[in-house]
Amino acid sequence: MLNSDTLLIENIIRQTRSSERKFREGDFKGAIEEKREVRSLLNSKFCDTNIIKKFKEELSYIYSSKFDLIHDHKLRIDQSKINKIVKLLEHKSDEKYRKGDFKGAVRALRRSEKYLAKKNIPV
Repeated sequence: MLNSDTLLIENIIRQTRSSERKFREGDFKGAIEEKREVRSLLNSKFCDTNIIKKFKEELSYIYSSKFDLIHDHKLRIDQSKINKIVKLLEHKSDEKYRKGDFKGAVRALRRSEKYLAKKNIPV
């Protein structure tokens, strides 16, 4: 079972990085397709808390920035508010995807991932 978990997290991380690369290159449809596939893997019954924890660590690595307003906002709000924002952004992404606005869909999903990224509280 440990081997399948390792393969699953490697697949999720590889697809997340590939999606980020496609977004930066301007391939918004490819980026949103990869992100939606990652999201379906994370919502599957094979995904446990350890895999989600590693995914959040990867997100914090990908989206690390010196000036990040979302990170600053996360420090001031509680977890229930973060969950509401994430659900709203994922819903917005689904709506934009159905309308064919792939750029808007991937932007909303990337923003929701920034809220999911592991909190790094400065000491």
